[in-house]
Amino acid sequence: MSDPQPQASLQEIRDLLKVFPGPDEASIQAAREREGQLTKPPGALGRLEEVAEWLAAWQGKAPPRVDRPRVAVFAANHGVATAKPVSAFPVDVTQQMVANFQHGGAAVNQLCLVHDAELRVYEMALEHPTKDFTEGPAMTDSECATALAYGMMAVEEGVNVICLGEMGIGNTTAAAAVCHALYGGEAADWVGPGTGVEGDALSAKVAAVQQAVETNKAAMTDPFEVLRCVGGYELAAIVGAVIAARVGRVPVILDGYTCTAAAAILEAMLPGALDHCVVGHLSAEPAHAALLGKLGKEPLLNLNMRLGEGSGAAVALGLVKSAAACHAGMATFAEAGVSGA
Repeated sequence: MSDPQPQASLQEIRDLLKVFPGPDEASIQAAREREGQLTKPPGALGRLEEVAEWLAAWQGKAPPRVDRPRVAVFAANHGVATAKPVSAFPVDVTQQMVANFQHGGAAVNQLCLVHDAELRVYEMALEHPTKDFTEGPAMTDSECATALAYGMMAVEEGVNVICLGEMGIGNTTAAAAVCHALYGGEAADWVGPGTGVEGDALSAKVAAVQQAVETNKAAMTDPFEVLRCVGGYELAAIVGAVIAARVGRVPVILDGYTCTAAAAILEAMLPGALDHCVVGHLSAEPAHAALLGKLGKEPLLNLNMRLGEGSGAAVALGLVKSAAACHAGMATFAEAGVSGA
């Protein structure tokens, strides 16, 4: 990510929400008609049938295709992780894990190989973390807008499903602060162990989230200002990718708690803004279930994962590909010469 440019502004990003397309009704109808003719009892494939219809609705194609999926992982550092003991790992781990992704050594690399998905890792000025948001806003308007615009670049022509994930020491602290700012309650309601903090370290994390929201309360006049004040570069990039995917008719698979917290900014700005998104899995991070309840989202999987880096979304990609393959490839009763009900 290049240094923030002064011409970038959050208002330009807000304006994009006004041109969000809805689902393609013709493709929905075509998908339903085909589903009813396939060689199986109605509803026999359960949620796979729902996923196939969702894909058709947001790709605007029937049958939908998942032959060029991308997994986009955004990596950034957080000033709060340097200033406060909110993580079990030092911030240097972010850069080290980016190198691991680049050398094929992470979990998400293996999952992308299994599911024939392209992995893109977007390194976001790791030497320049956000500011410590317990003392003031994490980002300026232009820094946040530039990070959003950078995330939009992940949605390129030809990509027909995108999985979103993140890497950044301290980002579950930012996710918790975003959720606390959006939904209220107690800071402890939204804070979990993240990389494994407990005891005094967990208490410090709760205190940091509470202080961040209190410090920035007056400035957080809308959800995008919440993102600017208590989010992070990678959270902003995820928001940008979700926006670009909606405009470009690319269905989205969200990863765990941090990724979903970032996306929640858009739903808070515009109800229905995440209709083109599914949540790949239920994170073991305790607050993820509460967040999904707020969003009305049911995850595709529950495997007790909490790794981040897009890993849960990449696993769920296998289900999404299965849904598309069954919908497009199964024979109809007429084609197979099988008697219908």
